Amino acid sequence: MCLALPARVIELGAHDLCTVDMGGVRKQVSLALLDGVQIDDYVIVHAGYALTLLDQAEALQTLALFEQLKRDQAASGSTP
Repeated sequence: MCLALPARVIELGAHDLCTVDMGGVRKQVSLALLDGVQIDDYVIVHAGYALTLLDQAEALQTLALFEQLKRDQAASGSTP
């Protein structure tokens, strides 16, 4: 299964690269598929590429759902 995750752009770099924050994990991804990305924008990341810009409210809602899933799994003793 493949999963694309929302990430916040925290630094713009050279050669269409940027650094994103994914729940405290920082990762360098390519912006080659997008134009006009700015710091603090949210993007959907898959396989090292930012695929699309994401509305901040939608990104925060998605991240909250992931956190709730993590809490629910911890409470039930199950693992992903």
